[in-house]
Amino acid sequence: MAVQQNVGQLLTKRAYREPDVEAIFEPSSDRRFSFRELNDRSNQVAQALRQSGVQHGDRVGLLLMNGVEFVESFFAAGKIGAVNVPLNWRLVADELEFILADAGATVLVYSADFAEVVSELKGRGGKTAIATWIQVGGDAMDGAVDYDDWRSTAATDEPDPSGSGDDLMFIMYTSGTTGLPKGVMHSHDTVLWSILTAVATADFEAGDRYLISLPMFHVGALNPVLCCLYCGCSITILKAFDPLQSWELIRDEQITITLMVPVMLQFMLAVRDPALHDASSLRWVMSGAAPVAKTLIEQYNDLGIEIHQVYGLTETGGPGCLISSADAIKRAGSTGKSFYFTQVRVINEAGSDVGVDESGEVLIKGPNVMVGYWNRAEATAEALVDGWLHTGDVATMDADGFVTIVDRVKDMLISGGENVYPAEIESVLLAHPKIADVGVIGVPSEKWGESPLAAVVLSDESLTAAEIIEFCKGKLAPFKAVKAVEFVTELPRNPSGKILKRELRDQFAEARTD
Repeated sequence: MAVQQNVGQLLTKRAYREPDVEAIFEPSSDRRFSFRELNDRSNQVAQALRQSGVQHGDRVGLLLMNGVEFVESFFAAGKIGAVNVPLNWRLVADELEFILADAGATVLVYSADFAEVVSELKGRGGKTAIATWIQVGGDAMDGAVDYDDWRSTAATDEPDPSGSGDDLMFIMYTSGTTGLPKGVMHSHDTVLWSILTAVATADFEAGDRYLISLPMFHVGALNPVLCCLYCGCSITILKAFDPLQSWELIRDEQITITLMVPVMLQFMLAVRDPALHDASSLRWVMSGAAPVAKTLIEQYNDLGIEIHQVYGLTETGGPGCLISSADAIKRAGSTGKSFYFTQVRVINEAGSDVGVDESGEVLIKGPNVMVGYWNRAEATAEALVDGWLHTGDVATMDADGFVTIVDRVKDMLISGGENVYPAEIESVLLAHPKIADVGVIGVPSEKWGESPLAAVVLSDESLTAAEIIEFCKGKLAPFKAVKAVEFVTELPRNPSGKILKRELRDQFAEARTD
């Protein structure tokens, strides 16, 4: 009988194997921690959580910028069988309140950067189940405890482990096509397999130094961090992306591998000074969230840096498909083959596999696929059929198994690497008394890749585009807010009333937001 693994103890095991190897460097604070030190801190957080009344299965919200506190808290909750709920810190109070209430989180660990929005949440009384508020940095607000004081008074002893197998490790919320976010549930098993399939596929080496600057509340950034700790690689964690600082860290820290979305790669090229920014240590950059332009891949190839296009989802714990080093240039545009322990199919509307180079829906199967959606049995049944995850993404597969994504999940757009679902924006705009109907699409943005455009049918002709854009502020995270407005007399719809987004995209094909 196989022994089930507690994911939190992966850090315990790495600290035992390589106690003195550097685990994390945090440039914003100039702090460095070995695996032993990181594990000791994580044990303290685990013990402190237990002393705060957190039990097996309780949900712990993490509203934290990238940093050591995120990593040690994530593993700490896992060690004691609690369930992490990483929170997108770009969200506004209403959005955070919904997620925390839906998850039933009882503890919130938050950074002082977000004290204002947390104070607003706390002031709303019993809208959430949060009983313990823990502030990282700054002067803790009334009713909250200081993270360092709370952690440092606890013992560094390993807590008795709790949780493994099908027990939940984290719930990560994604925007839903219905307008309400859904909590993607991952267990200790699915997380472990997401690590194993990634490490078996991607080019990790002993002694690698990984630069992470995408937010770890996204699985695309969280998975590489977990992989590095599993493999014993060192991580340099940027609080937030800075292209100039990234080049400096690549040079000074001898970074060998990293993760960036296409818009970040463009920003990096724009500020690079070849005389100052030696990048000879950098072996490859994994890039996803949107297709990487062939010209961009070639520009980096000229610098001796490989761009490995990746395709994945929150529902798969990250891994879906990845292009290898050997194919990165000759098959530019493809996202490669499925990860090592992951299967991918492309099917037609009848459910049969499509022919070579024919387009169809991407299906993914593997031990890394989610358990389901939190409290959403119907949505889970729709997404998971006979063990296959129906992604809604449209792709082709060639004779050798290389997948090329040709369209994205339903009507989703991607702004600066963030998934944005039009239905969520539409539901906000439809609350405006002067708007009769609205359809949101993504249009090209030189800065962000895509930004939301609202096609609006007015019930009152006095409403202006500027007022509509202003109306979104405070109701939606800035990356979701409408950046352009077009007024129309009616929206194209099919017989069942669904907005035909493809026709809208054709109608406003020349629209730009920059």
